[in-house]
Amino acid sequence: MNKKEYKKELKKLQAELVQLQSYIIKHGLKVVILFEGRDSAGKGGSIKRIVDKLNPNHVRVVAKGKPTDAEEKQWYFQRWVKEMPSEGEIVLFDRSWYTRAGVESVMGFATQAQVSSFLEDCPAFEKSLVHQGVIVLKYWLSITHETQEQRFHERLNKITKRWKLSPMDLKSRSMWREYTKAKEIMFRETSTDHCPWYVVDNNCKRTGRLDLIRHILSQFDFERRSLRPRYFHQ
Repeated sequence: MNKKEYKKELKKLQAELVQLQSYIIKHGLKVVILFEGRDSAGKGGSIKRIVDKLNPNHVRVVAKGKPTDAEEKQWYFQRWVKEMPSEGEIVLFDRSWYTRAGVESVMGFATQAQVSSFLEDCPAFEKSLVHQGVIVLKYWLSITHETQEQRFHERLNKITKRWKLSPMDLKSRSMWREYTKAKEIMFRETSTDHCPWYVVDNNCKRTGRLDLIRHILSQFDFERRSLRPRYFHQ
């Protein structure tokens, strides 16, 4: 897909997202959309295109850093609970509570006991959100090892993009297999009927973003619903 075609379709889908937001506000829906994926998978860029034309008074993006000392002593999910949406609000998580099953697990920031406890507790936590009327959409942005290497090289070689690479990114670069194993365990333990995982092929950012937005739109029964994407699976 060339740039002109992409921009034309993106503009159309962003207009439909505005329609969707109006529907969410009108009906007082509470929506969580969370994004996970490997480093350089395109989470931030995808979120940017989703919220670009939306009313900022009814949408938030949450990107949490390392927990504070006080948060470390709390129930693990507590710092995420306070970010849940109010009626008529969409909250997008650029990484989420699943950090424990991914980065923290692979990099050794959480013990195996903590990771196991998370994987056991997470389905019940999400089920409680659904029972409280929260709509939860979970997306994994999928890329190949080759795509990740290509994007890392691009960031290293372009001074305007070098800021995107942290020491943690560089360290995790050599741990592809470990992240793959952690991802597979996470899917197995936390993809449920009430909160399934949706996997987006994001090797091409343009088609990935469009398919992602189409799928979000397809999850709501509003008047100007878009067509389903070409590539999606749970």
